[in-house]
Order: sequence, then C-alpha cells, then structure tokens
Amino acid sequence: MTSTLTATAPGDLDRAVAVIVLAFSTDPTARWTFTDPHDYLTHFPAIVRALGGRAFEHGTGYQVDGFAGAALWLPPDVRPDEEALVAVMRRSVAEERQAQVFGVFERMGHYHPKEPHWYLPLIGVDPRHQRRGHGSALMQHALARCDRDHAPAYLESSNPANVPLYERHGFAVLDTIQVGSSPPIFPMLRPAR
Repeated sequence: MTSTLTATAPGDLDRAVAVIVLAFSTDPTARWTFTDPHDYLTHFPAIVRALGGRAFEHGTGYQVDGFAGAALWLPPDVRPDEEALVAVMRRSVAEERQAQVFGVFERMGHYHPKEPHWYLPLIGVDPRHQRRGHGSALMQHALARCDRDHAPAYLESSNPANVPLYERHGFAVLDTIQVGSSPPIFPMLRPAR
C-alpha cells in the first residue's frame, strides 16, 4: 500500500495532536502516567503540544493519508517546550507519581546527542490504521532528510513493541530507562549517514 505523506500546516496542530493521542491510548508509559482515562484524554494533548508542537513552527510535522498517522520531528537545535511540559506535568500528574515521572524525563535528557541532531518526540498511527505501513512512511520521509543533512536522529521508544520498527530504520537501543514503577523506555540513536 502506498501512503500519501504531507507536511502539516500550523492549522493542522489539533488534528495531529488528536491522532497522536489516539495512538498513545494504549502506550505503557503514557497510561502509567495517566491511569485514569479521563485524566489521560484531558491532559495528554497538552503534553503532545509541549513535546512536539515546535515542529509546526519549523514545517517538520508530517501526516499520512488524511491523518491516519502523524510524526512531529524537531530539527537540530530545536527543543521541546520544557517550561510548558513541566507546567502540565505539575498540574496533571498525580502528586505521588510526579517524582518518578520527572526522574524519567531527567534520565531521558542524558541520552540526547550533544551534536546537532533530529529528534522525534512523537510518532503515532490511529489504531484503526495500524499495520498498514504508515509508521514506516512517516519514518522514511524524515530520515531521508536526516541523511541529506548527514545528521543523526534520536528518539525514545515508550513502547517495547515499537523497538523493532525503529531498528528496521537504523536506530539502535542505547539503554533502558526505568524509574520506580515506570515501564521501560528505550533511548535510541540512528547515527549520521
């Protein structure tokens, strides 16, 4: 099946966030953070915006087949909105879980490459459209640009089931992050080519 992939416009932010929220509705780490479905649906969209919203400022958010899936890539030297992320976490994550959640984010920060790199904070496919190659299409498109720029790419997989997909696209697991009762998270790097 051939996927139609396009860059997302700033006006597409809500649609991209919605498909990522759907895709992460069974993600082990997202649902460990927000065990209550109402809390997840209420607060996770703000986390998506804080982590990947700057992709829209740089034209590096992509969607496939009418928002069957979306990926928010941050170009070199562009970081997530950490101030917004901390604010949403402080007001939405259960107090007894906050130390562990912030511990996970602190550990994740240790693995980001020091040199300029592309960062994929979020990629997701609507569960109705999974297993049709949309995730691979979203990866290939952005990785072609990484290769043109001879830049590494970095991500954290919060779902062990997705690690093989990333490995097929040249990423390697650097380590396993686990703090307290958190599910494992896998920082992954694809070297410059």
